Amino acid sequence: MIRLELQIDLSYEIDQHGADFVFNIHAAHTPSQTLSDERLALSQSVEPQMHTDPSTGNRYMRLRALPGELKLSYSVTVDLAHRFADPMQLPEVPVCRLPPEVIGYIYPSRYCESDRLVKMAIHEFGMLWQGHGRVQAIQEWVRRRVTFTSNTSNSNTSAVDTLIEQVGVCRDFAHLMIALCRAVNIPARFATGTDFGADPILGPPDFHAYVEVYLGDGWYIFDPSGTAIPMGFVRFGTGRAAADVAFATIFGGVKSMAPMIRAWAVEDAALGIVLPHHCVQALSTDTVPRVTASG
Repeated sequence: MIRLELQIDLSYEIDQHGADFVFNIHAAHTPSQTLSDERLALSQSVEPQMHTDPSTGNRYMRLRALPGELKLSYSVTVDLAHRFADPMQLPEVPVCRLPPEVIGYIYPSRYCESDRLVKMAIHEFGMLWQGHGRVQAIQEWVRRRVTFTSNTSNSNTSAVDTLIEQVGVCRDFAHLMIALCRAVNIPARFATGTDFGADPILGPPDFHAYVEVYLGDGWYIFDPSGTAIPMGFVRFGTGRAAADVAFATIFGGVKSMAPMIRAWAVEDAALGIVLPHHCVQALSTDTVPRVTASG
């Protein structure tokens, strides 16, 4: 088991008209992700509204902020009970056998224009063994062709833009990998967390985008940017692309300060709690495997 202590501090300056916010910074409740000591503090006397999406488990907080300064502080202790699998035993799932809730993740979307990449994806990956290995090949292909460079993209940058420019941040790596997976009919979704284990040379700790791909019995984690340690990812949200799970969506005149994020791991051998580390096994924090009844 992995135990992480997480602290997020956000700060905004709001103009005289006030502003509306939708935040997705609360760690998700999942069967494999247990939360404790969860705390939220706001500098303004406003009442936030919480909503959990029943299909994804994403937790959204909406609030109407008053003019002036808004500071938000969120902290939580997260226990991660990962599910491990042998990559060689994870096949792709034919479209005809995909669960209904997974089907939407094979369609193209605004930032993941898989329909424009079908010919190229089939040429590059169409002849590979269909399973975890093909997804791994797609991830490595993206890493070889895209250079991680801060401040090289914006909220309009799509997978095709990243393919052309060959630079980007974690969000862009994720969109391109998702688009290529979908182009060969592999369900893939955008996931958000924090960049636990990232090299300090890349900058201060930040929010992080990665990919979950549906293989065999559930969703498995991939980190196409290769900048962090997947075993240390705390899931905030999953969606079709970045727009579904932005950590803050703002309506109004607002000046945003850089987020302050701290995430540290706890080690306790007596309790079976280990530090996050890279591993060769396939990694999932999805629900337990599906059980299919037989005649």
